[in-house]
Amino acid sequence: MKTPIFMGIPQHRMLTVFVVIAMLAVALVTTPVVAQNTLVPAGETSPYLATAFPDRIVLTATADPARAQTVNWRTRGSVDQAYAQITRATGSPGLHLNAKNISGETRPLDAHNGLAHHHHVTFTGLEPDTLYAYRVRGDNTWSEWFQFRTAKDDFSPHAAIYFGDAQNAVKSHFSRVIREAYSTAPRAQVMVHAGDLVNAGAEDNHDDEWGEWFDAGSFINSMLVNVAVAGNHEHIREQNGPRILMPQWPAHFRFPANGPAPLQNTVYYMDYQGVRYIGLDSQQALQDEALLRLQAEWLRGVLGNNPNRWTVVSYHHPMFSVSLGRDNPPLREHWQPVFDEFNVDLVLQGHDHTYGRGENVATGASGQMSGSGPMYVVSVSGPKMYMLAEHNHDAMDRVGEDVQLFQVMEFLEDRIVYQARTATGELYDAFDIERADDGSKRIIDRRPDTPVSLCSNPEERTGSSCWGGGSFVRPDL
Repeated sequence: MKTPIFMGIPQHRMLTVFVVIAMLAVALVTTPVVAQNTLVPAGETSPYLATAFPDRIVLTATADPARAQTVNWRTRGSVDQAYAQITRATGSPGLHLNAKNISGETRPLDAHNGLAHHHHVTFTGLEPDTLYAYRVRGDNTWSEWFQFRTAKDDFSPHAAIYFGDAQNAVKSHFSRVIREAYSTAPRAQVMVHAGDLVNAGAEDNHDDEWGEWFDAGSFINSMLVNVAVAGNHEHIREQNGPRILMPQWPAHFRFPANGPAPLQNTVYYMDYQGVRYIGLDSQQALQDEALLRLQAEWLRGVLGNNPNRWTVVSYHHPMFSVSLGRDNPPLREHWQPVFDEFNVDLVLQGHDHTYGRGENVATGASGQMSGSGPMYVVSVSGPKMYMLAEHNHDAMDRVGEDVQLFQVMEFLEDRIVYQARTATGELYDAFDIERADDGSKRIIDRRPDTPVSLCSNPEERTGSSCWGGGSFVRPDL
């Protein structure tokens, strides 16, 4: 007969054993998995440690995308020099035979997953409208070959994809959105991310979240030009001070150095085949009036000397908020007059975790189809969902809550064709912006005759929230 496992243990020690077991059981139940905002279980080794193999490979905007392209990637700390190869793409597998070796910059980042080296290479001297193949080097290994096409010199139609906040449960829930977007518009050449790519509170593991963001986009990030702006969650608050840009942002992204000096890499512009894409930093603007005014002054110069057919501006906090309890008057005071003066076409925003689309008038959003000012859009691509402010049901041309979306924009010579689609590819909103030869614009509303999406969550719907951001990484779901 087997001896009971506790036989022979003194009573006081047995009590200690039971207490320890009970504490472990409670710990297993109450471990704050939700707070991690990722699919990485508490206590497990992260799959996002840097290794010999290049990862987090992403193309970012350059000032001259017809002749230059920047690629960014990450390796473990043993790789102390950035090397990439590039060649004209052909059907032959012998791409290495004519590939040029290009060196770049390397910067260390000791994040939650340990020391990693982040690399940037800018390919220059490229030919416009040419398909190139490239790869990046790791520790005695290479990435796969990727392909991208340089922009044309002059105006030419192209498509871009726009995403609102991914932010929460990114691999779990944003993955299907960005992949459906790519399936819908496989020939798109630009992706616009309107901030809060990750959640990244100061106490969380920022690096796992970034790992999930790159997992979600996978090879798509490595083939399309990314235009991203920083949201409030890319700015972390340390103690009681103002929010500062998190170190992963400059490590992962190298953007054109044509913005105002204090905001290099978060404020910039790119001209792509007749479209000027402009990125602004609304987080810094809203916490520092000097930086708000500085961006307005810089913006006036960039818009005043703009030879492009179309203009798209992206930043995080909405000019006209869609969700309950949100408002950003300083942006309307300092930025809206500049947008109006220079007739900006599209303004792409995030932050509100709802959908809203409408033109502006002096007092806010309006349902008028006049085409007299910018079209403002707020969208969300991740699972965190807020409730609409009641007045926006009538004030906006189209609204929605509890719906993950992506937007495809096609820039033609005489019009912009805009479509917002759900994570399943269903059309949710659509309009055209037509421009006549005299510069005047007309909006044609093409929204489908389908119901407005409203919150469907019967359990967590409280106050301004439909779905909380941490609702989707619990292991019991």
